[in-house]
Amino acid sequence: MVKPYAAVELLVKRKSMNCRNANKISIVEFLKREGMRIAKENERDSWFLSPFRSESTPSFKVDKTKNLFYDFGEGIGGNLIDFVMIYKKWDLRKTLNELSKGSFSFNQHKPKQPTKKAAKYTIKEVRSISSPALIAYLEERAINLDFAQQFCTQVHYQFTSEKTYFGLGFKNDVGGYELRNRYFKGCLGSKSTTTITQDSSTLSMFESWSDFLSYLTLKKQIPHEDFIVLNSTFLASKCVNKLNGYEKVKTFFDNDEAGYRATLLLQSKSTCAFRDLRKHYSDFNDLNDFLLHKRIG
Repeated sequence: MVKPYAAVELLVKRKSMNCRNANKISIVEFLKREGMRIAKENERDSWFLSPFRSESTPSFKVDKTKNLFYDFGEGIGGNLIDFVMIYKKWDLRKTLNELSKGSFSFNQHKPKQPTKKAAKYTIKEVRSISSPALIAYLEERAINLDFAQQFCTQVHYQFTSEKTYFGLGFKNDVGGYELRNRYFKGCLGSKSTTTITQDSSTLSMFESWSDFLSYLTLKKQIPHEDFIVLNSTFLASKCVNKLNGYEKVKTFFDNDEAGYRATLLLQSKSTCAFRDLRKHYSDFNDLNDFLLHKRIG
């Protein structure tokens, strides 16, 4: 999650409103003022149907204790400013100008103490990828199966019901799994980055596991590089200290606002040779989209 408070204050120079004040506004109340209804709710979280696409099952979560959002379908998250910029397609200046008008100041976010709750899922089995459906899904995305077998697993899991589901699992640094199949995208366990080290002086960074595997597929090998997969751009800020010690850092983020901001953040903090590689697939959404068009072409 990028919080460009200093940059905003320099650009906007508004005494009546700054980023810190803007992010005190309740995201839940902002969404309700925009005409969105809470689909389900508990003490900590409010869930909405995503404002970014049509869906019948809510996948847009607001953590009320931290006043942060996360959209599981888009893989994006952050604070109120992050949301407004993406949702309204406004730049930072317009976002603060609109929020400073006072329409939302009546409902400021008041943090609550989080309560510990038991996990609502159970991992039943983790094994090598063998499901024809998952293999077909990888083929649809033009991802080399051998590389997928090395870095992903087939995870079988249950939620509160007795029904068992399965999907491709990409393990992160704290033991959680980024989970994906043709019908579901989410995370089991805590959200975190995935770090793969090979004692290299070069670090390559990706937004998602599919972009990472697309890179290997395009290279037709595993280059002698270290890799960090963000698993969500809002985790980019947590990777700043990991850039230390590398001679070269390469980023392969998406061609959207979130990808741009994550790239800009890391580039501004990097002291080594930094390369933004999005120019090589600037006509495509992301690296996997580029791979798909390359295969078709």
